[in-house]
Amino acid sequence: MNINVRESQPEDMPQVLELIKELAHFEKEPNAVIIDAEQLKKDGFGKQPLFKCFVAEVDDKIQGMALIYFRYSTWKGKTVHLEDLMVRDRFRGKGLGIALYKKVMTYALEQNVKRVEWVVIDWNKNAIEFYKNTGANVMPEWNTVQFDETSIKNFLNS
Repeated sequence: MNINVRESQPEDMPQVLELIKELAHFEKEPNAVIIDAEQLKKDGFGKQPLFKCFVAEVDDKIQGMALIYFRYSTWKGKTVHLEDLMVRDRFRGKGLGIALYKKVMTYALEQNVKRVEWVVIDWNKNAIEFYKNTGANVMPEWNTVQFDETSIKNFLNS
C-alpha cells in the first residue's frame, strides 16, 4: 500500500469534513459537528489561516488527516496543538496514523516549537497506548475545560 502524506488544499476540505464527522461519531458525538466545508476552506486558507491540515492518501483518496494550529505557552513559548488525528477505521493499523503523526512532529520541529500537545479521550485505550509507545506524556491529572457558545452567553449574562 502506497501512503502519501501531504499538506491539504482547499479542495480537500469536503473529504476532511467527512473524516471530522467520522471522528465525532467514533467519539459518540455524531451531532456535534456544526462546521461545513466552506467554513473550513475560509478558516484554513484565508489571509490569516487558523489551522494547517495534513492528509494521508491511499490510491489518491484521503483516508486520514491531522489538523493543527499554533498556541502559546507562558512556560515554553510557541507550541503546536494537534486538534485531530483521524484515520478511517478500515485503514487503522496500516501506517497512516504514524505517517501523519511523524508529519506533524517534523513540521513542529521545522517551526521551532517547544511543545506539541493534544487531548485524548480517556476511553480510547488504543490511542493512549499508541501515544505512550511513541514517548508522549499522557497526563491524566489534567482536565480539559470548555465553554460552548451557549455557555459563554449564559455566563456573561449571569
